[in-house]
Amino acid sequence: MEAPRRRSVKASLHPQPLADASLKASDALPLPLYLTNAVFFTLFFSVVYYLLLRWREKIRNSTPLHVVTLSEIAAIVTFVASFIYLLGFFGIGFVQSLIIPRASHEDIMDEDEINDYDSLMLKEDTRPIPCAAAPQSDDFKIASPRPTNKIIHDQVPPPVIPLSSNEDEEIVKSVVEGKTPSYALESKLGDCHRAAAIRREALQRTTGKSLSGLPLDGFDYDAILGQCCEMPVGYVQIPVGIAGPLLLDGKEFSVPMATTEGCLVASTNRGCKAIYASGGAISSLLRDGMTRAPVVRFGTAKRAAELKFFLEDPLNFETLSLVFNSSSRFGRLQSIKCAIAGKNLYIRFSCSTGDAMGMNMVSKGVQNVMDFLNNEFPDMDVIGISGNYCSDKKPAAVNWIEGRGKSVVCEAIIKEEVVKKVLKTNVASLVELNMLKNLTGSAMAGALGGFNAHASNIVSAIYIATGQDPAQNIESSHCITMMEAVNDGKDLHISVTMPSIEVGTVGGGTQLASQSACLNLLGVKGASKEAPGSNARQLATIVAGAVLAGELSLMSAIAAGQLVKSHMKYNRSNKDVSNVSS
Repeated sequence: MEAPRRRSVKASLHPQPLADASLKASDALPLPLYLTNAVFFTLFFSVVYYLLLRWREKIRNSTPLHVVTLSEIAAIVTFVASFIYLLGFFGIGFVQSLIIPRASHEDIMDEDEINDYDSLMLKEDTRPIPCAAAPQSDDFKIASPRPTNKIIHDQVPPPVIPLSSNEDEEIVKSVVEGKTPSYALESKLGDCHRAAAIRREALQRTTGKSLSGLPLDGFDYDAILGQCCEMPVGYVQIPVGIAGPLLLDGKEFSVPMATTEGCLVASTNRGCKAIYASGGAISSLLRDGMTRAPVVRFGTAKRAAELKFFLEDPLNFETLSLVFNSSSRFGRLQSIKCAIAGKNLYIRFSCSTGDAMGMNMVSKGVQNVMDFLNNEFPDMDVIGISGNYCSDKKPAAVNWIEGRGKSVVCEAIIKEEVVKKVLKTNVASLVELNMLKNLTGSAMAGALGGFNAHASNIVSAIYIATGQDPAQNIESSHCITMMEAVNDGKDLHISVTMPSIEVGTVGGGTQLASQSACLNLLGVKGASKEAPGSNARQLATIVAGAVLAGELSLMSAIAAGQLVKSHMKYNRSNKDVSNVSS
């Protein structure tokens, strides 16, 4: 009696159409698929040949074509059946329903099939609500079900409404024909992964290009909905290497670097080794403030100047701070600086932003102030919330001079024996190379904040690994590298000064699983409850420390004449990668 009871409970938990979906259409055929194909090909061409012969004989004998014998009727039926089969296996579903009825298939399921059935169930979306409406807080995260063959009587499984392949096909066609917007798939289907798969297939059909090399499975598309990436069709794999330990301010850090450039992680790791052997590096945070600069216009330059004086008057700052700070728990207005171009006024607001990078935070505060100023200056015309005087994602002297985000200086004294044994060069050569390359050479090139060897390499790699905005690598890589001989010329003092490192440990890509893991490795994941903003500041100093290590190692390789040799060893591949899908 126990076995039938288990069968009935299992049947109640698993919808019948889903069980049939686990079978292949070819399972309905009495012969293997390749033999069935051969039979139908033979039948098709045989009856065609036979009917053509009979047609020719009737024409010669003046026999009406509509007069057919029993053998000719059989040939015509065989022709139609084989033609339908060869045209696309249209009859397979009907045949299968006759040979393997749903009820009989359910009755003959053994325990192994039921277990396989459980695995199939777990692949389906079990969320009772669309992913677009799923709560994002930690208190409401839905854990993925674990595979199990045991029936849990005290828990009711959420309803499962899987889309069949026919329904998916119809949606793909609708997207290709432009009837269903691609961007609306997530809200329409309530399944972010299925939406990405359908969008991907529609894209391949529309463009005629294969995306077979772009991974689709194994990524949490729910996590990026509405905040990281729109209309996803897959994700790009970037290897993550570890440089370190980096001994910085008495702490050791294993620095994650996501990059496809060979030799970069190895070089940075060598710099970390040299710093560690010399007692570590020391960092200092100079400033911490994100900026946003709207542009406003007046009827006359005089009115623009009046607003400038009003904003820069210390007596008005407290009122403006209250208006600005009301938009956020962590955003705090620090300063306001203005620049005039004729009738146009550029207002650069700077504020602290806690552990967030802070672009949205400062923008909300600025909008509050603009609304407030409209009451005092009704003739003010706000042209744009950003007037490029900020300046975001562009090389700009204002960031190099005033700073943006976190301004950090990091230094270390590298001992003479470490320079010789680890870096394979000498102090005098490094000091001379830095003067002629990083300082004089960059000046000759008219560099803006680019007085370094390759700070951007390290900044970009850490940014991608930890979920920062890669485009902000532009101003975040502003860096001047200084080297000089100390302790009677025996040891090397090296420093990097970076005035605009823009990082955060909450928001954006930092909440994705991979990037969150890298932040956790550094001990700066999420927001700091004890000291708000300390995690983001710590991350900025780690970036500067890693840049220090990278500068030290690359400059040593150039001074020792090892640059080309190292890249030929680590950045070259003998693998044939020419076979790329079209």
